[in-house]
Parts: sequence; C-alpha cells; structure tokens
Amino acid sequence: MASEQDSSDFIDGDYQRERAVYAGPVATTPGRALSREEVDAKVAEAQAKLAELKRAQEELERERAALEETRRRQHEFQTGRTEMVQNLTRGLGLLEEAEFGCRRDAEQMSRAIVEMREALQKVQAVREENWTRDNFNVQLTQALTALENARMEWNSARLKFPVLSSNTAVEPPGGKPEETTGLPGEKSFAELCRWGLALTWPVALAVLAVGALIAALLLKR
Repeated sequence: MASEQDSSDFIDGDYQRERAVYAGPVATTPGRALSREEVDAKVAEAQAKLAELKRAQEELERERAALEETRRRQHEFQTGRTEMVQNLTRGLGLLEEAEFGCRRDAEQMSRAIVEMREALQKVQAVREENWTRDNFNVQLTQALTALENARMEWNSARLKFPVLSSNTAVEPPGGKPEETTGLPGEKSFAELCRWGLALTWPVALAVLAVGALIAALLLKR
C-alpha cells in the first residue's frame, strides 16, 4: 500500500530564498512620483548631510591651522635658540675679554697711582732752605734725580692712560696762570732799557751814519 506523500517534500527552501533575493523587492506602486513630504524629507536629509560635512570641514580647517601654528612656533623656537646660543656665546667671549682688559688696566692704574704718589712725595720732600754750602751739590743732585724719576713716571703714565693727555695744562696753586699783557709798566728797569735800545738802535745807527758822512766831507775841505 502506497504511503501518502507530503507536498513539502518536493519544495527546495534554499532555491526559493535565492529566487526571492534575485527577484528583488516587489514594487507595490511601480512608476509612482515622490510625494511632497518625501521630497522635503530627502531635502532635509541632504541638508543635514551637508551641514555635517561642513562641520567636519571646519573642524579639519581648525586642526590644520593649529598644526600650522605649532609648526611655526617650533620653527621659531629652533631658529631663536640657534640665534641666542650664537649671540650669547659671542657676547660672553667679548665681555670676558673686555673684563680681563679692564681688570688688567685697573691693576696697571693702581700701580701707576702708587708710583706717581711716591714720586710726588719725593718731589715735595725736597727742601731747598735746608741746603747748605757743604751739601749743596749732593742735595741738588738728589733733587734732580727725584725730579727726573717723577718725569719718567709721568710720561709713562701718559702713554698708558690717554685720559692724562686730554688736558695737561697745570694751573698754579693760586688759580689760573698769569697772563702777561706786555705793557711797559709791568716790566723792570733793565727790561725797559732793552726795549728802548731795540726800538731806537735804527735811529741811532742812522744818526751815526749821517755824522760820519758830515765828518768825511769836512775833512775833505
């Protein structure tokens, strides 16, 4: 006796599913135009996507600007560090050399001050009123030696320190040096005689010449 057959035994489920996939969705309303609500929805969706893209672009622009600023600051730091290292190294070398020169000049100036002070004391220590006939030559020789040593110290200091040569005129203890006006009233009698002789000798010579000529003529007669 033949058994009853189930109709599902001859249906391939996988085949039916693949057929449904390749067949695509079933169009309920083929060729139907979009409604106004659907168009508005799509426009709103497109605008939202554009706004999102714009926000993403602005964010990328800000990120790019920040990266460029960081790169600029890094370049500025590198350039500035190199420049300052060079300038500070050179400046330290120049200042150290100048400091050494100033210290050396200061030491030389200190020694010159001591030596000039000693020379001044030796010159001021000379007392002519204490010289006697017996020690005159000895005292004079010592005084000239002290004066020569002081002159050597002075000239040496002038060569080392230009500030000493700026104004070498020494005023007398009473103030400004005396200015001679050359008036006859301020001269002595001997100086007045010399002045008179200097002014009148041409006249006297002319008178003598005339007198000699007259005497020669008289002798010829």
